[in-house]
Amino acid sequence: MIAKKYSSLSQIQLDLNQGKTSCVELAEYYLSQNEEKKHLNALLEVFTEEVRERALIIDAKLKNGTAGKLAGMFLAIKDNICYDGHTVSGSSKIIEKYEAVYTSTALQRLLDEDVIVIGRCNCDEFAMGASNENSAFGVVRNAADETKVPGGSSGGSAVAVQADLCLAALGSDTGGSIRQPASFTGTIGLKPTYGRVSRWGLLAYASSFDQIGPITSSVSDSVLLLETMAGHDQRDATSSLEKVNSHIQDIDKKYTISYSKEALESEGLDEDVRSVYIDLIEKLKADGHVVNERSFPYLDYMVPCYYVLTTAEASSNLSRYSGILYGERSKESHDIESTFKKSRAEGFGEEVKRRIMTGTFVLSADYYEAYYSKAQKVRRIIKEESKKILGQCDFFLSPTAPTTAFEIGGEQSKDPIKMYLADIFTVQASLAGLPAISIPTSESNGMSIGMQLMGKAFQEDELFNISNIVRKYYES
Repeated sequence: MIAKKYSSLSQIQLDLNQGKTSCVELAEYYLSQNEEKKHLNALLEVFTEEVRERALIIDAKLKNGTAGKLAGMFLAIKDNICYDGHTVSGSSKIIEKYEAVYTSTALQRLLDEDVIVIGRCNCDEFAMGASNENSAFGVVRNAADETKVPGGSSGGSAVAVQADLCLAALGSDTGGSIRQPASFTGTIGLKPTYGRVSRWGLLAYASSFDQIGPITSSVSDSVLLLETMAGHDQRDATSSLEKVNSHIQDIDKKYTISYSKEALESEGLDEDVRSVYIDLIEKLKADGHVVNERSFPYLDYMVPCYYVLTTAEASSNLSRYSGILYGERSKESHDIESTFKKSRAEGFGEEVKRRIMTGTFVLSADYYEAYYSKAQKVRRIIKEESKKILGQCDFFLSPTAPTTAFEIGGEQSKDPIKMYLADIFTVQASLAGLPAISIPTSESNGMSIGMQLMGKAFQEDELFNISNIVRKYYES
């Protein structure tokens, strides 16, 4: 059996073509990795026998020349992505035993190209969190330092790639839930343009924000996964008809890049993160790119705007989990009212309850205009201002997160406001519906620091190209 870490599918397929390994051998390697590192709690379930069976099938297809373009890729999926015949719980007690009756469009398109799904990943409950401490099934541990969080909500997906439990993983990003854990784990995390990837089969948190995206070790794998998943889906009215562009590979191309003045001057920005931010700006300038400072005066408004809107949508989306139609029914219930109250009180965790109550409040008749209606207007301003910035440059650069990974159970974890501010740099792309990618750069005390590049709508190909350029600056 092989004992080798691969960082891209191209490496695996080269060895497969040369007979140096097989999908069966790769399956045993990844299964052993999951067994050895199960204390990280990254995966809630490993599909052991199914993985072995599918590996045999893919090996046969490789032998007769009928394998898809993702043959050899072992993929983990976040526990909010439906996979027919498999449990999907959103890492919540309320639907702990729910078995999906269909496969999400994004995942099905990958399966059609012969990806092998190794298991489902732990996450913050219903994708609500920035540390992966909100899962009903325990915290996920950062493989670089097991006392630290991996970020959230796609923390399990990020650690699965970081710890070599799979080659790549799928997460979902509502306000930074792919990008922030990617930053904390030294992986590459992409939030596609809203509508680029179908949301059909993704458990809804905030429907006007949610996007499925990849977490990988290489830009090339992110390209492959996005190109395969992307495209219109008639079952998702918000999915775009926009053409999926082929990835350009030109590391000599020069771009115009604006960086955030407010991010650079932010008091909450860790000094090591600030230092890397400045270092990247200087590297880009030295490489011949046009780099300029740009003020975005709405930084302090983005997180409140985001949380007003997403909690409102969460309040609506999660109302279905009542113990009546969906969700575990409390054994203490004895009538309709007690069924609702007790089932939801027992089934939801504290953070989910907090967001449902906040969302219900901002949607109430007395406060709708004061909060929800105003937040929609602020979102429009943020979207227009973001487009204006990108009308004058190719990308907008900022740190992905204001800090590196923080302590599990530490002061930040105990303060909801501090936790929400972990999204301060990522929510702009989410509010504007624009694509953004987190790219690993340097480290501070052994913990990864990611930088974020936000691009123009449906121009992920350009984002991938600049990502390759940035990656070369930090490759050892």
